[in-house]
Amino acid sequence: MADGHPNDAMIRRLDAELQERMQAQAGLVATAQAAERDLNSAERETMTQLRSRVVEIKEQLQELDSFAEIATQVNDRMQQVDRALMTARRTGSDKAVEYRSAGAWVSEYCAAMTGSKAARDRLETFNRTADHQTTPDNPGIIPDPIVGGVINFIDAARPLVSFLGPQTLDQGPVFYRPHVTQHTEVARQTDGTTTDITEKVELASQKMLIERLTVTAETYGGYVNVSRQNIDWSRPNIMDLIINDLAAQYAIVTEEVTADAIATTNTSPVEYPLTPTADELATAIWTALGTVYSVTKGQGRVAIVVAPDRLGAFGPLFAPYAPSNQQGSGFMAGNFGQGVMGSISGVPVIMSAALDSGEAFVLSTAAVEVWEQRIGSLQVIEPSVLGVQVAYAGYFATLLVDDDAIVPLEEGTA
Repeated sequence: MADGHPNDAMIRRLDAELQERMQAQAGLVATAQAAERDLNSAERETMTQLRSRVVEIKEQLQELDSFAEIATQVNDRMQQVDRALMTARRTGSDKAVEYRSAGAWVSEYCAAMTGSKAARDRLETFNRTADHQTTPDNPGIIPDPIVGGVINFIDAARPLVSFLGPQTLDQGPVFYRPHVTQHTEVARQTDGTTTDITEKVELASQKMLIERLTVTAETYGGYVNVSRQNIDWSRPNIMDLIINDLAAQYAIVTEEVTADAIATTNTSPVEYPLTPTADELATAIWTALGTVYSVTKGQGRVAIVVAPDRLGAFGPLFAPYAPSNQQGSGFMAGNFGQGVMGSISGVPVIMSAALDSGEAFVLSTAAVEVWEQRIGSLQVIEPSVLGVQVAYAGYFATLLVDDDAIVPLEEGTA
């Protein structure tokens, strides 16, 4: 088939969409693997949607391939017939007229002017010009091609939510989490004097205090009302685009809710110099980690979460291919995107676009929790207006267990 044929355009579009689906699948797996966990329910749902679309693309490509093979055979036969007809015409009265020189044409012209009908016929054939047909003459049969997939700049990754690991929210809109605020006490048996006799002295005693932390789930979602005609006639299908975009917007909003919860910490920040060295930045991180440990006693996993602009201060200090004594590794600008960007002193550095400019935190997963029940897509038909209303929603909640285990990293003035 010639370049520019609609079949070729569709194949290129489907291939591009296939690559996008494969990259999206790889991104889900990479995010889960970076957090050393299995795919969660939301990611599995997205994976199912991706697989369903890949199967559809495969079937369409098979149909196009079969049609292209038949069309090629027909086209070859048409060319054979056309060559046969051209040969037949050239052997008839319309045989092409050619003159060996300008003098031969002048001689023929003189013969025609003096009454030779054969000369006039040959000159008429020679001088006959074709009427040129161009695309402006037939706009009615020139299609308006839609080439490739829809250009849609959106990043639906949820690095903060994925790192914290959303827990299943099926307890209702409001529930409680028990949190120990005072532990029991164990001490040396003594009466407080210098004597070594400690028998029969009352032991230390302190009750355990457990408070209730309230978790309130909120509903996040959106909907679009689509005409049946738009669904039937759009290529690529508008319903797929809308549902995928609603799911992406849901992911973006819940990531922002998580980032806002982290940013509410009142813990005193740890500063690093305006233009730090790798060791100075690592020192600030180790200081923050000490604070995190004093609160969580090592519970949970630790990470450094940063806004996109903070990578300008962190990334250049740690080459992607570094000597063994470097404080961090893996910061490759070519892989810039949301998620794990590298590590400093073994602590993963996670970039999230939901964080505000300049924000960076060292935190533990024990400090903040996320809860989620994703409803997914819902559809209802409106027969009276020949439309379909599609919505996407989910229940989502964050719980700040102890903001002392979320330590801001701030850039100093010197």
